[in-house]
Amino acid sequence: MKKISKIILENFRVFSGKNEINFNNSNGEPADFVCVYGKNGSGKTSLFDGFEWFFTGEIHLLKKDLKNNVSKYTGDILKYKYAGVKDKAGVEIEYSDGQKGCRTVIKRKNSINDYGKGRAIKTALHYISEHMPEESGVVTVDADGQHQSNDIVSVCQSLQYHNEKLILGVRKFEGKVPLRSRFGNAVTRAVFSLASGKKLWDTQTGLRAFRTELIPFMLNIKGDRYEYEMNMLLNCAECGVDWVEVPIRTVYLNDKNTYSHFHPFKDSLRIYQSILKFSGSSFISFVLDYILFNIFSLFLGILSFRNPIFFSNILARVISCGFNYHLNKKYVFHSYGNHMKALKYFTLAFGILATNTVLLQILTTIGIPAFSAKIMTEIILFIGSMLVQRFLIFMPEKNKISYQRSERTHHADNYKY
Repeated sequence: MKKISKIILENFRVFSGKNEINFNNSNGEPADFVCVYGKNGSGKTSLFDGFEWFFTGEIHLLKKDLKNNVSKYTGDILKYKYAGVKDKAGVEIEYSDGQKGCRTVIKRKNSINDYGKGRAIKTALHYISEHMPEESGVVTVDADGQHQSNDIVSVCQSLQYHNEKLILGVRKFEGKVPLRSRFGNAVTRAVFSLASGKKLWDTQTGLRAFRTELIPFMLNIKGDRYEYEMNMLLNCAECGVDWVEVPIRTVYLNDKNTYSHFHPFKDSLRIYQSILKFSGSSFISFVLDYILFNIFSLFLGILSFRNPIFFSNILARVISCGFNYHLNKKYVFHSYGNHMKALKYFTLAFGILATNTVLLQILTTIGIPAFSAKIMTEIILFIGSMLVQRFLIFMPEKNKISYQRSERTHHADNYKY
């Protein structure tokens, strides 16, 4: 049976500097029985706080006080109070088989109120960049018990062979999966494909690994909560950072996945903001197109112009297309393009215009009022337009990321809390 052979408490609670406590007997093996004794204030409680915090991530003696006195606990609440700002603090445990584990105290500049998962990841990345420059890679693991140790090892091993890529532990959602999780992942998978032009089976996986050279890139990604993980994937797709999918087991601790802090409405809204932006730009352009179509139809009708619906549709579409191109290029797909992209877009616009005009003529011919036929036509062409723009016009550009270790600390210093 694996036992604890030593614990190292560094600037933790009442312990100043690095303090190593060995639990081995005279034969160099972990003792079967250990008695801890000492004077009041010598650190007995802090020692057990270190064990509890290492294994559970919390200290029950502080938990109640933290809730009742939030303003009291700001900054490094677990760090030795006289330690320097740049001094490391944390707990490390070594086992009888030689394996080690550690948990590090990270400074918080606000109260105990939680920012969210994205902020937690970026805070850890900033700490690693400043205090652990010798490390070669980073792995993130969800804290809800869904990731098995051997799957984590598999993801880390894959990083050794694909060191310029993002490694993703991907679930296949086989077996007993909560309905909201199965449905949520299916929807998110489709949304991601539409928004990025890339296919990925498990967009919500929290088991990820990447080289430390990517830390500056990861720090500059927007989002403080669950949307950060989706934004990470979208940014990787946009900037040419490829990924490798490593199959892992699908684990849910109960039927409703209640251990997850994912909020179905709020967090989904943040995650889907990319497609919502496209929908928004398309809706604004549609409103402009619809208003112009009605104005031109009435005006040309008063003038007894021949086939006013046909010409009104063309005039309105030309104006709204120019407006929509600018919105999508700058605000939706963040594409900084050239004349070729503009040519592709307006070729698409011409194709949609032709299809739009034909459909409009057909619908009005069979007796549908022009105003209603216009709305029906726009809805039919919406999805096709988005797919073509994402996959053919505003495609993710490659080779925007530089893998230079020497630049990592400089860029990380620009990250602000």
